[in-house]
Amino acid sequence: MANEDQFKKVISHAKEYGYVFQSSEIYDGLSAVYDYAQNGAELKKNIRDYWWKAMVQMHDNIVGIDAAIFMHPTTWKASGHVDAFSDPLIDNKDSKKRYRADVLVEDYCLKIEAKIEKEVKKAEKRFGESFNKEEFISTNGRVVGYQEKIDSILKRLGQSLEKEDLADVKALIEELEIACPVAGSRNWTDVKQFNLMFGTKLGASTETAMDLYLRPETAQGIFVNFLNVQKTGRLKIPFGIAQTGKAFRNEIVARQFIFRMREFEQMEMQFFIKPGTQKKWFEHWKETRMKWHLSLGMGEENYRFHDHEKLAHYADAATDIEFKFPFGFKELEGIHSRTDFDLKQHEEFSGKKLQYFDHEDNESYTPYVLETSIGLDRMFLAVFSNALVEEELEDGKTRTVLKLPAVLAPVKAAIFPLLAKDGLPEVAKKIVEDLKWDFNVAYEEKDTVGRRYRRQDANGTPFCITVDHDTLEDNTVTIRHRDTMDQKRVKIEDLKEIIKAEVDVKHWLMKM
Repeated sequence: MANEDQFKKVISHAKEYGYVFQSSEIYDGLSAVYDYAQNGAELKKNIRDYWWKAMVQMHDNIVGIDAAIFMHPTTWKASGHVDAFSDPLIDNKDSKKRYRADVLVEDYCLKIEAKIEKEVKKAEKRFGESFNKEEFISTNGRVVGYQEKIDSILKRLGQSLEKEDLADVKALIEELEIACPVAGSRNWTDVKQFNLMFGTKLGASTETAMDLYLRPETAQGIFVNFLNVQKTGRLKIPFGIAQTGKAFRNEIVARQFIFRMREFEQMEMQFFIKPGTQKKWFEHWKETRMKWHLSLGMGEENYRFHDHEKLAHYADAATDIEFKFPFGFKELEGIHSRTDFDLKQHEEFSGKKLQYFDHEDNESYTPYVLETSIGLDRMFLAVFSNALVEEELEDGKTRTVLKLPAVLAPVKAAIFPLLAKDGLPEVAKKIVEDLKWDFNVAYEEKDTVGRRYRRQDANGTPFCITVDHDTLEDNTVTIRHRDTMDQKRVKIEDLKEIIKAEVDVKHWLMKM
C-alpha cells in the first residue's frame, strides 16, 4: 500500500508542478497519452541530452541520425512486425477488462518478490550490522523457495510464449489462481495475440493512398540507413548509429502513468560488429550502460540485470536493465545481441546489398548488431519517482523535495529579491540576465523567502539565490543548496562557477 500511495504522490506532484499533464484533459483526455508540461519538457530534454552526450559525443565511432517516422511499408514486413509484432491478451468475462497475459504472470511474481524483501528486512532488523544480505538470500530456506518458484514460473512462461503455446499460458494463469485485479474473478477467456501497430494512409485520395504504419520502434530507421551512413561517414567496423525519436504502439493494456504509453520516445543505438565478436561486445555494452545509469547517483540497489528466458528468434543474447519503480522492478533498458538478422532481412526484401567490405581482412560480410534501447519516458519516470521524497526536519516539520540529479533539473537556480522594493528586484533581475546565457534560471519575488524555498525544493531546483540589503553594500548574495539546505554568502561574480561545478555534464559523466 505504501508503494501505491507513493506512486499516487508521484502522479499528483508531476501535474501540480508542471511536469506531466493528461493529454487533451479539457476533453476528458485520452487513455495512456500524456503531454510534457513546461518543467517536464525541460527534464525530458536534459535526459535526452545526457544520453546523447554519453552515447554519441563521447564516442569517436558512434554517430547520430534522425530517421523519419513514416517508412516504406515493406520495412515492417522485412522486420517481422507485420506478422509477429503482437502481445498475448486475455479477457476477464466478468469485469470485461483486458490484460496482457504475460504481465499478469509477471505481477504475480512481483508479489512473491515482495515476500522475499519482507524476509530480508526482518532479518536485517534481527541481525543488525552483522547481516550479510547475499548469504541470507542464497541460504535461507524460505527465500530460496520463493526464488525457485519465481524462476520456475518465468521459465515456463518464456517457453510457452516462445513456442506460441497460448493454451499453456492460460493454464499457467489458472494454476496460479490469478484473479482479475478489478473483479477478483478467475473467469478467463482464451489467450489471443493482438498486433500492436497503428495503421495510417499516405496520399491525396483514398483511391490512391498507400497503407502505412506509424513506426513501432526506431531501430529500423537505423538499419535501412546503414550503408548510407557507413559510406558517407567513412566508418570502419566496429561503429554505432544512434537516434532518439517517437514510436507508436497500440497498447491495449497501457497503464502505470507514463511507463507504458501508446506514443512514446526511444533512445537507441545499434552497434555494428564483426561476426564472432558479439559476446565480447554484449558484455562491454552491459557494463557501459549500467555505468551510465549509476553516474546519476540514483542508488546501485535500485538497478539489476534480468537475462531473458525467452529470446527473440533473431537474438543470441538479451538482458534488461531493470529499475525499482514504485510498482516494483521493471524494464528500463534492453541490451540485445541481434546477430545479422536485420540487415539480411532488409537485403532480401529490398534486393539491395547491405554488406561491409573489411579492407584489413579483404572480405565482405553482413555485420552483426549489438543494440542498446532505452525508453526516454521510462527514464523520466525512474528519475522523477526516485527523486520525490518527504523529509522530516529538525523542527518537526516536513518538506517535500524533488532531489533530481542537478545535471537533469529543469531549472538550475532560482533568484529571489528578499523584498520586492529598495532596488533588490533590479539586482536580482540583473543576475538572472547574466546567468541565463549558461543555465535555465527562474526569478521569483512572491511570498516569503521560506515559502519560495519550499516551492523550489518541490520543483527540484538545485540552488536558490537571495539578494538582500547587504548585496547592495558588498556585492554578495546568499546561495542555498536544495539537498542540504546549507546557506552561505558568495560573491555575485562567483555564482556561475559555483553552479557549473554542480550541474555540468562533464562533472557527472566523469563518474562513469
